[in-house]
Amino acid sequence: MAFLKKRIIFATIMSQPLAERMRPRNLDEYIGQKHLVGEGAVLRKMIDAGRITSFILWGPPGVGKTTLAQIIANKLDTPFYTLSAVTSGVKDVRDVIERAKKGRFFNAPSPILFIDEIHRFSKSQQDSLLGAVEKGVVTLIGATTENPSFEVIRPLLSRCQLYVLKTLEKEDLMQLLNRAITTDVVLRERKINLEQTGAIMRYSGGDARKLLNILELVVEAADPNEEVTITDALVEDRLQQNPLAYDKDGEMHYDIISAFIKSIRGSDPDAALYWMARMIEGGEDPQFIARRLVISAAEDIGLANPNALLLANAAFDAVMKIGWPEGRIPLAEAAVYLATSPKSNSAYMGIGSALELVKKTGNQPVPLHLRNAPTKLMADLGYSDGYKYAHDYPGHFVVQQFMPDKLTGERLWHAQHSPSEEKLYQNMLRCWGDRFKE
Repeated sequence: MAFLKKRIIFATIMSQPLAERMRPRNLDEYIGQKHLVGEGAVLRKMIDAGRITSFILWGPPGVGKTTLAQIIANKLDTPFYTLSAVTSGVKDVRDVIERAKKGRFFNAPSPILFIDEIHRFSKSQQDSLLGAVEKGVVTLIGATTENPSFEVIRPLLSRCQLYVLKTLEKEDLMQLLNRAITTDVVLRERKINLEQTGAIMRYSGGDARKLLNILELVVEAADPNEEVTITDALVEDRLQQNPLAYDKDGEMHYDIISAFIKSIRGSDPDAALYWMARMIEGGEDPQFIARRLVISAAEDIGLANPNALLLANAAFDAVMKIGWPEGRIPLAEAAVYLATSPKSNSAYMGIGSALELVKKTGNQPVPLHLRNAPTKLMADLGYSDGYKYAHDYPGHFVVQQFMPDKLTGERLWHAQHSPSEEKLYQNMLRCWGDRFKE
């Protein structure tokens, strides 16, 4: 009976895809993401301490988001619930939360609720999680390939720490390949020689799951009684694809969007249109392209042509309304307009400087004359006392202090003197004089 049971277990394992057979069971087997789970890293410390807070894992496909969540659940020995945003609704979320409430015992760690592709959850689905996450009924681990700032509602995002997972490096992928060949119950019985790995690396695009799927396909297509010598030509022949083709889930996705944005920033409309066409032909999500145009309009064109942001935002709205393929036209219009516009990143640099100053100086008190005084007590304490209403003065301006006392004189915005921005700069000189002289 025991022998039969072992045979059934072995047969079950053999029938699993290689990527599933190779799924790490603990952090020692986990490859990559050393900045999160390496010795002394933030997630590793929490896991070793046996207590974690709710967090969201953001990264490209195949870098170990789901695996990491399962390892954490195993390590903490706590109930682990999984929902897919593709197939689950509000009712499913509430059912899991109710089960988690009933299964919670005294000081035991909160059950973990893992939601894959959390960016696909609607606002109402995300809203249904808020109470349970805030009260600790469940510890939420979300996984997403999309920027949570756009796809996850702010109240939920504020209750979760965000951790960014990186595309696996070549060294990580080589380690995974060698481990699969030498330790997998199926592959270790075959004679496999890794002669060339260029094509398999390009195809996988930093995606561990895709890498293992390709390896399995190449090995299974070979004669089981012969040695398998993996070469670039063999991989390309088995996959029957161009290894340089655009892959919206892989490394090429990030390379092409980078080339697109840099072409706009570099004022080359031809290159911008070319890289946009590459994305369109590759099946890229039009919202992703539109979103990047809005960001570029604010970051790279900025105050040199404020209309750029309006046009980019209008293009985004147009794509949402008319869909594909006609949506390519307003996107192209916006790309050309942004590429041919004068450039300024003064606002982008200014907010960066301001954030650095806040981090360095902490919570400086608001000067009394700038504070609101809705009650008599606040007025008696001097709130708003001495504030000068700008519209009561010539030119709608009067000199007064707006920065905290300890930060007076700090300069954060520096004009870049494009024709449009020069007007703003000259107005600052008229108002503030020497303070704004560069």
